[in-house]
Amino acid sequence: MCKKWVSELEHALGSEWVISPAGGTTGEAFLAENQNEKLFLKRNSSPFLAVLSAEGIVPKLVWTKRLENGDVITAQKWLEGRVLGKREMKEDKVAKLLSKIHHSSEILHLFMRMGKMPLEPSNLLVRLINQYRGHDQVDHALIAHALEYLHKHLDQVRRQEKVVCHSDINHENWLLGEDDHLYLIDWDQAVIADPAIDLSMLLYQYVPREQWQTWLSKYGVEFDHQLHMRIQWYMIALSLSYYIWYLEKGEIDNALKWKNRLSQHKLAFC
Repeated sequence: MCKKWVSELEHALGSEWVISPAGGTTGEAFLAENQNEKLFLKRNSSPFLAVLSAEGIVPKLVWTKRLENGDVITAQKWLEGRVLGKREMKEDKVAKLLSKIHHSSEILHLFMRMGKMPLEPSNLLVRLINQYRGHDQVDHALIAHALEYLHKHLDQVRRQEKVVCHSDINHENWLLGEDDHLYLIDWDQAVIADPAIDLSMLLYQYVPREQWQTWLSKYGVEFDHQLHMRIQWYMIALSLSYYIWYLEKGEIDNALKWKNRLSQHKLAFC
């Protein structure tokens, strides 16, 4: 598949471009080089990439091309920089960029015009129940307690303001350019949802608990009991989802990591 794509990209761009895989798990990202010019190419990327580029959230969008088979290729300026380290995720610049994203009416309106429906916590719970059914390898008692907790506290996370959430807040998706500009990339999993989805993943993975209040003040909200409940609810839901998902893929080490994260909430299940 990779060789086929390289051939199609070379045909679309011209023989003067050298195409090579850019890494990643999907095999759909490529580096195009022509003398001193470098472009990051991706197949069927997020359709609102242009807005993200205009907002300075992702590297500059250079052009978009439709191939003969109907697939769309986007080309972005190749970013000379580096991935953020895990310890850097608690810095002010991360909080401020995530706040900018969550408060961008332009991104939200475009997402809604695309027909995207908000992710309601009740629908997420149903999805988790369906994801769990039929699995024999899981810790059934742990999952039963987690699902019971999510159902019990469902009313406390309903009717929250919805924003565009990245929903894959991994430190490897945060890129720092040589000009010290911070970007958040890989928007393929973006959803309209409670911002607590993004906050839960970031805080639990990268920010010490005693620093949550300070970090959230930089983000622009007050850390109170209601917000804590929402963050915990989504962390339990996401941990459960990732636990089962990695088991399905046969990635036992990653599955155990998310099982352990889920187990850390046992006191809340009581």
